[in-house]
Amino acid sequence: MLLKREAAVVAKEQDSLARLQEKRDAAVFAITNALEKHEKLSSEEPADVDCNARCGELSVEEKPPDSAATENNSEDVKSSFENGNFKVKSYPQLVKLCEEMDYEGLQKFISNNRKNLAALKEEIPWALKTAASPARLVLESLEGFYRSEVPNADGKKDSNRLGLRRTCIMLMECLSFLLSNLDTVSVSSLISEDIKDQAKLIAEEWKPKLDSLYMDASNGNSLEAHAFLQLLTTFGIVSDFNEEEFSRLIPMVSRRRQAADLCRSLGLSEKMPGVIEVLVNNGRQIDAVNLAVAFELTQQFSPVPLMKSYLKDARKAASPVKLGNASPTAPTEVSERELTALKAVIKCIEEHNLEEQYPVDPLQKRFSC
Repeated sequence: MLLKREAAVVAKEQDSLARLQEKRDAAVFAITNALEKHEKLSSEEPADVDCNARCGELSVEEKPPDSAATENNSEDVKSSFENGNFKVKSYPQLVKLCEEMDYEGLQKFISNNRKNLAALKEEIPWALKTAASPARLVLESLEGFYRSEVPNADGKKDSNRLGLRRTCIMLMECLSFLLSNLDTVSVSSLISEDIKDQAKLIAEEWKPKLDSLYMDASNGNSLEAHAFLQLLTTFGIVSDFNEEEFSRLIPMVSRRRQAADLCRSLGLSEKMPGVIEVLVNNGRQIDAVNLAVAFELTQQFSPVPLMKSYLKDARKAASPVKLGNASPTAPTEVSERELTALKAVIKCIEEHNLEEQYPVDPLQKRFSC
């Protein structure tokens, strides 16, 4: 029990650090992007410029660059790949590092430029294409994924480790994007049997480390589980592992924006009702709604009752503390928990356009209660 609690505390700390870094990346990206657009508009005569695109409809909090902005950028990059006219313009250093197969330099460069993460994600797939072996380069970058497990007292090493793990995942995603834009012959050449064997060795090494992960502790945002699943899909070794074993990891990544795509790549679409049921039974109704919408299972898992159940659970968890002889700080903690639940529900409603089924106005009014 003590080990589970310690694991839960560590996971929550990692989750908080990850969220903080994402918000920092998003804020800096928004400022940089706005300045670049302003300079461009000042130097060029505008022609058919969309006001929303210029002014920006969405705030940083609503859609950080590693979610909505990246989705739009990915479409542009895919089009450029198909036309063969995409070039690494902003970060030519990426090409040099990839040509030299310098995975450590590549990791360091990405870490030093995380403030421009969206722009990096656009150019990394093209830069990887210049490497003698893009797949081997990415595999070598995974060597330090579990390095330095013990954090310093100030938490700096822990923060650096999280950054490194996010970079490893991003490189695998970028390699997957590159492969998705190549023909079958080219993919077979890049992902050879030798490369697959190396990927399997890494996966076998990582797999036992995931046995100690608990769903509650990971809070649906486990970088370790995400990296393992991404490794299987990127290098085409899904069939070499037991489906039941890796499907149990899905609830551990259910909060991550790539969860639905990972499930599809892993061939788990048919198992989603069971996965969603597990989430519902463990108080993760918001994650359940997100996956139910993604896999068109809303008839079986109706979003509104699930979200109402989520809010009810949050209020129920608050009641004992408010009614008992709690410390002076307890009511504040409880109210923050309820506030977090309200924010999560409102965000879920807006993201899936469910306002007609579940109006947000009454929920927003509860913030002032």
